[in-house]
Amino acid sequence: MMNTFEQYESEVRGYCRSFPAMFTSAKGAWMIDAEGRRYLDFFCGAGVLNYGHNPDKIKQALLAYLMRDGITHSLDMYTEAKQAFIARFNDVILQPRGLRYKFQFPGPTGTNAVEAALKLARKVTGREQVVGFTNAFHGMTLGALAVTGNGFKRAGAGVPLGHTASVPFDGYLGEGTDTLDYFEALLKDEGSGMDKPAAVIVETVQAEGGVNVASVEWLQRLRRITEEHGVLLIVDDIQVGCGRTGAFFSFEDAGIVPDIVTLSKSLSGYGLPLALVLIKPELDQWAPGEHNGTFRGHNPAFVTATAALRFWQDGLLAEDVARKAGLVEKRLTDIVAKHAPGARVRGRGLIWGIEFDDTQLAARISQACFKRGLIIETAGIDDQVLKLLPSLTIAEEELRHGLDVIEAGLREALSVDNASPAIEAAA
Repeated sequence: MMNTFEQYESEVRGYCRSFPAMFTSAKGAWMIDAEGRRYLDFFCGAGVLNYGHNPDKIKQALLAYLMRDGITHSLDMYTEAKQAFIARFNDVILQPRGLRYKFQFPGPTGTNAVEAALKLARKVTGREQVVGFTNAFHGMTLGALAVTGNGFKRAGAGVPLGHTASVPFDGYLGEGTDTLDYFEALLKDEGSGMDKPAAVIVETVQAEGGVNVASVEWLQRLRRITEEHGVLLIVDDIQVGCGRTGAFFSFEDAGIVPDIVTLSKSLSGYGLPLALVLIKPELDQWAPGEHNGTFRGHNPAFVTATAALRFWQDGLLAEDVARKAGLVEKRLTDIVAKHAPGARVRGRGLIWGIEFDDTQLAARISQACFKRGLIIETAGIDDQVLKLLPSLTIAEEELRHGLDVIEAGLREALSVDNASPAIEAAA
């Protein structure tokens, strides 16, 4: 059956090369392949499945909606499903946090949300430049690629990517250097060559970029700088929002209020495509139909997203994520100290990374883990970071099992590496 994909599917396919199994079903933290083998999922659809595979309460809400012939597609017409989601999101997420935003539903993917945010920022300010950060990743369409740092992905555009500038992310220049000194100096100096930007777009944790974590102080200063210079702040919470860092929004711990927020991935709670742009009311200056998308009315996703908000009716999930985060951090730190002292552990909530100086090691560990029934990906510009993205609802014993597998995979990868010179000598 694999020959079907090799014969007919484009060479662009990627994850199937790292995880070559034919998957047939999934539940909770586990995926099952056609041979009945179970895999613990520390990948979760690149952050799409924060609540695990096929969570019962969300699934039942979806099935009930479909069985009563609920609207599936509506463009931006009014539907009960959309109304219910907007009302519930306001009640459960925005109002308790003192946030006031208008809702824009663009196309159903994260890059659609980013494109809408960039377009609106330029329209509102009348300025063209948008500032992104080193190692950022915001999507694969042209506007999102222009504020993405990865050179390989940028090159795929095939055209110049302009009207943006890249400045150093927190920690990019090493410990003890506040990279915002550089950015603020550029804004203040008429001779810097940087035009006053319309917006700054930032991920509080650069997931694809290598699990690079911005400090609370750095984020707070970035917010102050943008406010002082009349620059809009866009927070891309597509991968690390919806509870991935513990709080629903990843910027909550910093106590900042972005001008625009982009959400997607786990927003639907069930793996259905859904994207949302949250806009401060005074910035909602769109003309009717000025930005649209055929699938901005994906009602089944509104239904599952509304059901997923049950996880946020109290603070229990955030508390559980914080407790599991402590477990993961301690265990990864111990594993690294024992087996790879030069590696670096970093993360927040339930997104963690181990960065290795050997840029091949993370991929070898991922492969060794897959053989042992654990799906875990790599990140960073050279795939030098082993990246953990377990579901937020994973049971503690499952989490511990996955960490055991990572340790075993690391030992195997290192033993293969250490055996190489002997093998070459024998040859």
